[in-house]
Amino acid sequence: MSRTCVFFHAHPDDEALLTGGTMARLAAEGHRVVLVVATAGERGLSAARGDLGAVRTREAHASAKALGCARVEFLGYEDSGLDGSGGSGRNGSGSGGSGPGGFARAGVPEAADRLAELLHEERADLLTTYDPTGGYGHPDHVQVHRVGALAAELAGTPRVWEATVDRTLLLRGLRLARLARDFDLTPFTTAYTPRHRITHRVDVRRYAPQKRAALAAHATQTTGGDGPRTLTALLSLPGPLFRLVLGTEWYVERKRLRAWSR
Repeated sequence: MSRTCVFFHAHPDDEALLTGGTMARLAAEGHRVVLVVATAGERGLSAARGDLGAVRTREAHASAKALGCARVEFLGYEDSGLDGSGGSGRNGSGSGGSGPGGFARAGVPEAADRLAELLHEERADLLTTYDPTGGYGHPDHVQVHRVGALAAELAGTPRVWEATVDRTLLLRGLRLARLARDFDLTPFTTAYTPRHRITHRVDVRRYAPQKRAALAAHATQTTGGDGPRTLTALLSLPGPLFRLVLGTEWYVERKRLRAWSR
Protein backbone atom coordinates (compact mmCIF):
# COMPACT_ATOMS: atom_id res chain seq x y z
CA MET A 1 0.00 0.00 0.00
CA SER A 2 1.28 3.44 -0.95
CA ARG A 3 1.91 5.83 1.95
CA THR A 4 2.50 9.57 2.20
CA CYS A 5 5.70 10.47 4.02
CA VAL A 6 6.46 14.09 4.96
CA PHE A 7 10.06 15.02 5.72
CA PHE A 8 10.35 18.21 7.77
CA HIS A 9 13.71 20.00 7.74
CA ALA A 10 15.17 23.28 8.95
CA HIS A 11 17.31 24.35 5.98
CA PRO A 12 18.07 23.30 2.41
CA ASP A 13 20.70 20.52 2.41
CA ASP A 14 19.51 19.03 5.73
CA GLU A 15 17.21 16.74 3.77
CA ALA A 16 20.07 15.32 1.71
CA LEU A 17 22.43 14.86 4.63
CA LEU A 18 20.12 13.22 7.15
CA THR A 19 17.28 11.59 5.21
CA GLY A 20 18.12 11.66 1.50
CA GLY A 21 18.55 7.92 1.16
CA THR A 22 15.31 7.17 2.98
CA MET A 23 13.43 9.66 0.80
CA ALA A 24 14.85 8.12 -2.37
CA ARG A 25 14.06 4.59 -1.17
CA LEU A 26 10.47 5.42 -0.27
CA ALA A 27 9.91 7.20 -3.59
CA ALA A 28 11.38 4.26 -5.51
CA GLU A 29 9.09 1.90 -3.60
CA GLY A 30 6.04 3.85 -4.77
CA HIS A 31 5.32 6.05 -1.76
CA ARG A 32 4.52 9.76 -1.97
CA VAL A 33 7.40 11.77 -0.53
CA VAL A 34 6.88 15.40 0.48
CA LEU A 35 9.67 17.75 1.56
CA VAL A 36 8.84 20.65 3.90
CA VAL A 37 11.59 23.15 4.73
CA ALA A 38 11.15 25.73 7.47
CA THR A 39 13.63 28.31 6.14
CA ALA A 40 15.56 29.18 2.99
CA GLY A 41 18.87 28.88 4.83
CA GLU A 42 19.87 32.44 4.01
CA ARG A 43 22.31 32.63 6.94
CA GLY A 44 24.20 29.49 6.02
CA LEU A 45 27.95 29.66 5.52
CA SER A 46 28.75 30.15 1.86
CA ALA A 47 31.13 31.96 -0.43
CA ALA A 48 28.30 32.47 -2.91
CA ARG A 49 27.21 36.03 -3.68
CA GLY A 50 23.76 37.48 -4.15
CA ASP A 51 20.49 36.32 -2.61
CA LEU A 52 21.62 33.17 -0.84
CA GLY A 53 18.11 32.25 0.27
CA ALA A 54 16.81 32.29 -3.31
CA VAL A 55 19.73 30.21 -4.54
CA ARG A 56 19.37 27.67 -1.75
CA THR A 57 15.65 27.40 -2.45
CA ARG A 58 16.45 26.41 -6.04
CA GLU A 59 19.05 23.96 -4.74
CA ALA A 60 16.45 22.35 -2.48
CA HIS A 61 14.11 21.84 -5.44
CA ALA A 62 16.93 20.24 -7.44
CA SER A 63 17.78 17.98 -4.51
CA ALA A 64 14.14 16.99 -4.09
CA LYS A 65 13.91 16.11 -7.78
CA ALA A 66 16.97 13.87 -7.49
CA LEU A 67 15.35 12.10 -4.52
CA GLY A 68 11.98 11.60 -6.25
CA CYS A 69 9.90 13.98 -4.12
CA ALA A 70 6.36 14.64 -5.29
CA ARG A 71 6.05 18.03 -3.55
CA VAL A 72 8.27 20.67 -1.96
CA GLU A 73 6.97 23.35 0.41
CA PHE A 74 8.73 26.13 2.33
CA LEU A 75 7.11 27.46 5.50
CA GLY A 76 8.64 30.89 4.84
CA TYR A 77 10.48 31.48 8.11
CA GLU A 78 13.87 33.12 8.24
CA ASP A 79 17.06 31.27 9.05
CA SER A 80 17.99 31.95 12.67
CA GLY A 81 21.68 31.27 12.24
CA LEU A 82 23.72 29.06 14.53
CA ASP A 83 23.49 31.57 17.39
CA GLY A 84 19.71 31.91 17.01
CA SER A 85 19.84 35.71 16.59
CA GLY A 86 18.76 36.02 12.98
CA GLY A 87 15.51 36.76 11.24
CA SER A 88 12.44 38.80 11.92
CA GLY A 89 9.79 36.09 11.97
CA ARG A 90 7.74 34.59 9.14
CA ASN A 91 7.63 36.43 5.82
CA GLY A 92 10.22 38.95 7.00
CA SER A 93 12.84 40.71 4.92
CA GLY A 94 14.93 37.58 4.41
CA SER A 95 18.08 39.49 5.22
CA GLY A 96 18.92 37.80 8.53
CA GLY A 97 20.73 40.03 11.00
CA SER A 98 19.80 40.62 14.61
CA GLY A 99 16.05 40.98 14.26
CA PRO A 100 13.54 39.72 16.83
CA GLY A 101 12.52 36.54 15.13
CA GLY A 102 13.63 33.78 12.82
CA PHE A 103 12.29 30.25 12.94
CA ALA A 104 13.89 29.46 16.30
CA ARG A 105 11.98 32.35 17.88
CA ALA A 106 8.68 31.76 16.13
CA GLY A 107 5.67 30.72 18.17
CA VAL A 108 5.52 26.94 18.22
CA PRO A 109 1.68 26.76 18.07
CA GLU A 110 1.52 29.04 15.02
CA ALA A 111 4.23 27.16 13.14
CA ALA A 112 2.73 23.81 14.13
CA ASP A 113 -0.68 24.90 12.84
CA ARG A 114 0.82 25.64 9.44
CA LEU A 115 2.60 22.30 9.27
CA ALA A 116 -0.47 20.45 10.57
CA GLU A 117 -2.55 21.91 7.74
CA LEU A 118 -0.16 20.35 5.25
CA LEU A 119 -0.09 17.03 7.11
CA HIS A 120 -3.89 16.96 7.12
CA GLU A 121 -4.07 17.91 3.43
CA GLU A 122 -1.62 15.16 2.53
CA ARG A 123 -3.19 12.64 4.92
CA ALA A 124 0.36 11.91 5.98
CA ASP A 125 1.19 8.49 7.37
CA LEU A 126 4.67 9.49 8.53
CA LEU A 127 6.38 12.71 9.60
CA THR A 128 10.12 12.94 10.15
CA THR A 129 11.59 15.59 12.44
CA TYR A 130 14.82 15.78 14.49
CA ASP A 131 15.84 14.50 17.90
CA PRO A 132 15.26 16.78 20.93
CA THR A 133 18.77 18.27 20.77
CA GLY A 134 18.43 19.11 17.10
CA GLY A 135 21.35 16.83 16.36
CA TYR A 136 24.23 19.20 16.99
CA GLY A 137 22.15 21.87 18.72
CA HIS A 138 21.29 24.34 15.94
CA PRO A 139 18.34 26.42 17.24
CA ASP A 140 16.33 25.89 14.06
CA HIS A 141 16.83 22.12 14.33
CA VAL A 142 15.60 22.12 17.92
CA GLN A 143 12.58 24.09 16.74
CA VAL A 144 11.87 21.49 14.04
CA HIS A 145 11.59 18.92 16.84
CA ARG A 146 9.18 21.07 18.84
CA VAL A 147 7.03 22.19 15.91
CA GLY A 148 6.92 18.75 14.33
CA ALA A 149 5.85 17.03 17.54
CA LEU A 150 2.93 19.41 18.05
CA ALA A 151 1.93 19.40 14.38
CA ALA A 152 1.70 15.61 14.38
CA GLU A 153 -0.56 15.74 17.42
CA LEU A 154 -2.79 18.35 15.80
CA ALA A 155 -3.04 16.48 12.50
CA GLY A 156 -3.30 13.00 14.01
CA THR A 157 -0.27 11.81 12.04
CA PRO A 158 0.24 8.21 13.17
CA ARG A 159 4.02 7.98 13.02
CA VAL A 160 6.81 10.40 13.88
CA TRP A 161 10.42 9.43 13.23
CA GLU A 162 13.18 11.65 14.55
CA ALA A 163 16.10 11.75 12.12
CA THR A 164 19.40 11.44 13.94
CA VAL A 165 22.87 9.87 13.78
CA ASP A 166 24.33 6.95 15.72
CA ARG A 167 26.53 8.79 18.23
CA THR A 168 28.78 5.76 18.73
CA LEU A 169 29.65 5.58 15.04
CA LEU A 170 29.98 9.35 14.79
CA LEU A 171 32.53 9.53 17.60
CA ARG A 172 34.45 6.58 16.17
CA GLY A 173 34.73 8.31 12.82
CA LEU A 174 35.69 11.64 14.37
CA ARG A 175 38.45 10.00 16.42
CA LEU A 176 39.89 8.62 13.19
CA ALA A 177 39.58 12.01 11.52
CA ARG A 178 41.42 13.60 14.45
CA LEU A 179 44.51 11.61 13.52
CA ALA A 180 44.84 13.88 10.49
CA ARG A 181 43.60 17.14 12.01
CA ASP A 182 43.28 17.88 15.71
CA PHE A 183 39.99 19.29 16.98
CA ASP A 184 37.84 19.22 20.11
CA LEU A 185 35.55 16.20 20.37
CA THR A 186 33.69 17.49 23.42
CA PRO A 187 30.70 19.05 21.58
CA PHE A 188 30.02 15.75 19.84
CA THR A 189 29.81 13.65 23.01
CA THR A 190 26.24 14.84 23.55
CA ALA A 191 25.26 15.31 19.90
CA TYR A 192 22.58 13.25 18.17
CA THR A 193 21.45 9.96 19.76
CA PRO A 194 23.14 7.15 21.70
CA ARG A 195 22.95 3.83 19.90
CA HIS A 196 20.66 2.09 22.41
CA ARG A 197 17.88 4.64 21.81
CA ILE A 198 17.80 4.30 18.01
CA THR A 199 14.74 2.36 16.85
CA HIS A 200 15.19 2.28 13.05
CA ARG A 201 18.26 1.81 10.88
CA VAL A 202 17.38 2.25 7.22
CA ASP A 203 19.64 0.60 4.64
CA VAL A 204 19.99 3.11 1.79
CA ARG A 205 23.11 1.76 0.06
CA ARG A 206 21.20 1.09 -3.17
CA TYR A 207 20.19 4.74 -3.27
CA ALA A 208 23.68 6.19 -2.89
CA PRO A 209 23.61 7.72 -6.42
CA GLN A 210 20.41 9.63 -5.62
CA LYS A 211 21.80 10.77 -2.28
CA ARG A 212 25.04 11.91 -3.89
CA ALA A 213 23.09 13.83 -6.54
CA ALA A 214 21.00 15.51 -3.83
CA LEU A 215 24.12 16.53 -1.91
CA ALA A 216 25.75 17.84 -5.08
CA ALA A 217 22.68 20.00 -5.76
CA HIS A 218 23.62 22.13 -2.73
CA ALA A 219 26.67 23.72 -4.34
CA THR A 220 26.56 26.82 -2.14
CA GLN A 221 27.30 24.66 0.89
CA THR A 222 30.60 23.33 -0.45
CA THR A 223 32.41 26.65 0.12
CA GLY A 224 32.66 29.25 2.87
CA GLY A 225 33.57 29.15 6.54
CA ASP A 226 36.94 28.76 8.21
CA GLY A 227 37.43 25.03 7.82
CA PRO A 228 36.61 22.08 5.54
CA ARG A 229 32.93 21.79 4.63
CA THR A 230 31.05 18.55 5.31
CA LEU A 231 29.47 18.39 1.86
CA THR A 232 32.82 18.87 0.15
CA ALA A 233 34.34 16.02 2.15
CA LEU A 234 31.43 13.68 1.51
CA LEU A 235 31.25 14.39 -2.21
CA SER A 236 34.98 13.67 -2.54
CA LEU A 237 34.52 10.09 -1.30
CA PRO A 238 34.82 7.35 -3.95
CA GLY A 239 31.65 5.37 -4.62
CA PRO A 240 32.27 2.33 -2.40
CA LEU A 241 33.38 4.47 0.55
CA PHE A 242 30.44 6.85 0.02
CA ARG A 243 28.05 3.88 0.27
CA LEU A 244 29.81 2.64 3.39
CA VAL A 245 29.79 6.00 5.18
CA LEU A 246 26.32 7.14 4.08
CA GLY A 247 24.61 3.80 3.50
CA THR A 248 22.58 3.86 6.73
CA GLU A 249 20.18 6.49 8.08
CA TRP A 250 18.96 6.47 11.68
CA TYR A 251 15.68 7.35 13.37
CA VAL A 252 13.97 7.25 16.73
CA GLU A 253 10.25 6.52 16.57
CA ARG A 254 8.39 8.66 19.08
CA LYS A 255 4.71 7.96 18.65
CA ARG A 256 2.15 5.78 16.98
CA LEU A 257 -1.54 6.65 16.92
CA ARG A 258 -2.64 3.83 14.64
CA ALA A 259 -1.01 0.74 13.24
CA TRP A 260 1.10 0.88 10.08
CA SER A 261 2.46 -2.44 8.97
CA ARG A 262 6.10 -2.45 7.88
